[in-house]
Amino acid sequence: MRTTLNIDDALYRLAKSTAAHRGCTVTSIIEESLRIALQSAPAPGQLPPLFVSSKPPGLAADVDLSDNSAVRDFLDNADGGNALP
Repeated sequence: MRTTLNIDDALYRLAKSTAAHRGCTVTSIIEESLRIALQSAPAPGQLPPLFVSSKPPGLAADVDLSDNSAVRDFLDNADGGNALP
């Protein structure tokens, strides 16, 4: 994949001289460095479990979802709209 990167001038010069010394391209130096950095990065933490509600689908059992004003009233009056489980 072709992309554009903004790299510090001194870092690029070092990558370029390293590539010349090894007889390879700057691209291969960047690819190798990125692989090493990603392999040694800590694994992302485990995500918390998703909340699963036992309530029937919808905002609440007593809100008629086909009535826009009932839904608005529920949202306006239910803990600032944050009462959903």
